[in-house]
Amino acid sequence: MHKTLATTSSQLSFRWVSMSADIVLAALVSGPLAAPFLASSTLPLLPVIANIIYGMGMYVCPQPDMGLVLAPPFAMAVCMRCYGTVLGLLATRLLYTSDQGRGFYWLRQYGWRGVVLTGVLIMAYPAELAAQSFGVWGFNHLVMTLFGLVTGTALGLLIIPMLHTRPARSE
Repeated sequence: MHKTLATTSSQLSFRWVSMSADIVLAALVSGPLAAPFLASSTLPLLPVIANIIYGMGMYVCPQPDMGLVLAPPFAMAVCMRCYGTVLGLLATRLLYTSDQGRGFYWLRQYGWRGVVLTGVLIMAYPAELAAQSFGVWGFNHLVMTLFGLVTGTALGLLIIPMLHTRPARSE
């Protein structure tokens, strides 16, 4: 009886973690895209919501003023490097739904080697930021998105299975 309660409790906890992670990811994907359209709205409450999203973007993005302009003069709430990172996380979440973390590319299964590889790959983000800042190349949305995508994919290949793998049932 106690094992059944423990299993039910761990399954319920898993569902909340998994669902919460998906809700946060949905907000990360939709918020920066919605902000310019909300800001340009003439309805009274929507620009206030946009300001909240822009405020959050200013705290997480090193270059929020370099976001892609979607509803002139309003740009996305984050730069394309940050949004590329979010797209990488989204891509790995969608990939996880197809194979449930059984593929060779999921980095968690490699232990510390997977963590080190993730660390190396996420350095694409600061490397591109530094290259742009020091004039190695100019400002380019596509380049920023691709480097962010590498970072987000690396993070996703490590953490998505941790957030969405069902706990083993104890019999």
